[in-house]
Amino acid sequence: MNIKLLLFLAPTLFSAIYASARNPLNDNPDSIVGEYLVPDKKNGDSKVRFIRNADSTYDCQVFWLEVPTDPKTGKLWLDERNPDKSKRNVRCDRLFIVRGLGYNAEKKQWDGAKIYDPNRGITARMTGKFLEDGTLEIRGTVLGIGETQRWIKLN
Repeated sequence: MNIKLLLFLAPTLFSAIYASARNPLNDNPDSIVGEYLVPDKKNGDSKVRFIRNADSTYDCQVFWLEVPTDPKTGKLWLDERNPDKSKRNVRCDRLFIVRGLGYNAEKKQWDGAKIYDPNRGITARMTGKFLEDGTLEIRGTVLGIGETQRWIKLN
């Protein structure tokens, strides 16, 4: 590897990691509580709400969809791809997509739960942390393959 490239990349990578870790929102477990805009160019934006449970874990529920109905049928979107057939009649604007999320004080992030993707009908291991710009970075992984989204806190 070119030594100049290495000298350039090392500090850049370190500062990016350090910047996300130093956001003061990551110091308070309840910082995650609130409403978020979830940008999605393919399926339309949505809004979700994190709430704190009595056991100090967090749940996240969808409460708004930019496109609430199927354009072909005019009917509300249902969770038709859910692997649990008993949940396929749940409206997508009422889905709980995270249950029992914990706060990891050592890593200053939220983890220990799974996130459900109703567009694909899959569940993935989830981590979350606030970036320096205040967005919530959500990462879901299945068998080592992951996807990252940035959610915008509304309140």
